[in-house]
Amino acid sequence: MFCYLDVETTGLEKKDRICSIGLITEVDGKLEPFYDLINPGKKVPPQAMALHHLTNEMLKEAPEFDATEAGRKLRAINTPETVLVGHNLTFDLEMLAKEGVTWQGGMIDTLKCVKHLLGSEVEHFSLQFLRYELRLYREEAALAERLGIALSAHNALSDAMHTLLLHRYLEEMADTERLMALTTEQALIHKLTFGKYGGKYIEDVARRDPGYLEWMLRSLPDLDEDLHYSIEYYLNEVRI
Repeated sequence: MFCYLDVETTGLEKKDRICSIGLITEVDGKLEPFYDLINPGKKVPPQAMALHHLTNEMLKEAPEFDATEAGRKLRAINTPETVLVGHNLTFDLEMLAKEGVTWQGGMIDTLKCVKHLLGSEVEHFSLQFLRYELRLYREEAALAERLGIALSAHNALSDAMHTLLLHRYLEEMADTERLMALTTEQALIHKLTFGKYGGKYIEDVARRDPGYLEWMLRSLPDLDEDLHYSIEYYLNEVRI
């Protein structure tokens, strides 16, 4: 069984909580969607509302996680036989842990797998960018109609569906065991995606302006772990 998951939250900090959950289960080719709003027990700031459009008024009467159909379903399928698939799955798991969910099955992080398998071909790794870069949109309308899903970026169920489509794309390149293995490995990123050298190869920047990369390592504590690894890798390469 596969379970495609996405959550929307009150923010990105340790204090933040889930305010909506979308998941799609797949058993023997049969897909079943689940979606619920969740009362996070705290106010949603405007920055988060601007992304997922979930207001405090909408969430005020929503149930807590364990009272939702999606929450109960996730607990029911949390077994070693189920493979959980998400985009930036580490974040989702951190948020689920706050609801008392520790995942017991296999895991595929499509973000990590894209970095490994397509890192030299794509400029950015966000789900919405990949939706268009990889032309996943060609299949989305039919699948959304079949599952009764309204297409909307940063809607948990819609994003879970795009994660499903991205997983299918990646399955053309690697099987489940390989994708699960890549999920646990650090990925070597080839290009910077932001800053004054956005779009430039990290190896070239390491040769021309290593001080800039060293500054990034010192000054950006929330740097993506794969980017941190890649910067250190290329700095070491040019020093040899």
